Amino acid sequence: MIYSAYKKAFLWRVGMLMAGFTGAVLGVVISNSYLCIAGLLFAGMGCYYLYVFCNRRFEAVDGFFEAVRYRDFSRWYPESGAPGGIKELYRGFNEVNRTIVEIKGDKELQHQYLRKILEMAGVGIMAYNLETGKVLWDNESIRRFIDIPSVRNVSFIADRKPGVFAAVFENEHAGETDVTVEVNGQKSKMLVSNTVFRVGADSFRLVVLQNIDDTLNRNESDAWKKLLSVMTHEIMNSIAPISSLAETLKSNIQEAMEHPETHPLEMEDLHLGIDSIKTRSEGLMKFAKTYRSLNKITQLNKNRISAEELFRNIHKLMYPSLSAKNIVVDYRITPHDLEVQIDTYLIEQVLINLILNAVDACSGIENPHIVIAADRPGNEHTRIRVSDNGRGIPESVMEHVFVPFFSTKKKGSGIGLSLCKQIVLLHQGRIQLQSTEGQGTVVSLVL
Repeated sequence: MIYSAYKKAFLWRVGMLMAGFTGAVLGVVISNSYLCIAGLLFAGMGCYYLYVFCNRRFEAVDGFFEAVRYRDFSRWYPESGAPGGIKELYRGFNEVNRTIVEIKGDKELQHQYLRKILEMAGVGIMAYNLETGKVLWDNESIRRFIDIPSVRNVSFIADRKPGVFAAVFENEHAGETDVTVEVNGQKSKMLVSNTVFRVGADSFRLVVLQNIDDTLNRNESDAWKKLLSVMTHEIMNSIAPISSLAETLKSNIQEAMEHPETHPLEMEDLHLGIDSIKTRSEGLMKFAKTYRSLNKITQLNKNRISAEELFRNIHKLMYPSLSAKNIVVDYRITPHDLEVQIDTYLIEQVLINLILNAVDACSGIENPHIVIAADRPGNEHTRIRVSDNGRGIPESVMEHVFVPFFSTKKKGSGIGLSLCKQIVLLHQGRIQLQSTEGQGTVVSLVL
């Protein structure tokens, strides 16, 4: 349609030019000056109209190509009021711009959709140019895992966190690899995999990072629920035979009381039955005393309390036993008016457990010293730390201290630290452990 209108307008102006020249030549041949002058004037008008016609289109095409060069597809060409030929050209330009804008809109929508999927993913994802280091895209999860802001180039990570960069970004991880990454002084287990892909002449590396510790925490929480179910089953299994035996003894005594001649009471059987009940009851009591604390952490009763009051309560409870063992305890709060939103009873339980562990670690140590501190680094999470200068924890034991029923103590039940971790997880926090054998241990509650 555009070409047909352009061809008609162009041929009309060329015909006008040729007619003028023809008239001028004919006027010269027949020596008619009027025809010659009229032909030249008509040819001049034809040249002018042809020049305007072509120049206007060249300017429109040049302007369109200039807009394409600078990726400007927002320009709108006025179709109304334009001459017929140029009107069709403007209509074609507008159609091209409209189509490109729609394609760009669809592409942007797909990009935003992909970005939202990446942000919602529980795994960390980053893609960057292998040569320049420029980040193509990343998501919130990977920034949270390695504690970095939004960056444009991976050189920022190489400069600020060289250990993380070497372990996660620099090394090849063709398959899923389990690595330990230290972020802000805390070691976390990460599952890393990466691959290289090409877009045109550029090569990019895609890094996928998953925090195994978070997954383990969720699995531990599920394990605790299953454990409680098993324990309830075991308790019921112990109560059932006790109830049955008691019912049998009651029936025998009742018959002996009603019919002493025909159903005499066998004292030996009675003694054996009562002894069995006593033995089973003692075992059940011991079992219940060992694990009764597990059913206390199904829900929280949070209230706001100052750190000073929390530490004062702990001091009142622990002072007699600590002073008897000549252990120096320091309480530090920054800022002094720091407040926390916690279940006071459960967090006091956690702190008492941690302090007792610190006391045990300081036994036989010269000048034992325990520091209990609370602060809010970066005005984000509240952190409560219990540190000591005791024996420390061996590296081989560090990975197992929070596992239920694991204990290095001869008389330990192995549920102390695992119970502490369960309480902290209920507060949607985390518990961190740092220890150097022969120097001491720091346990941090991040709430």
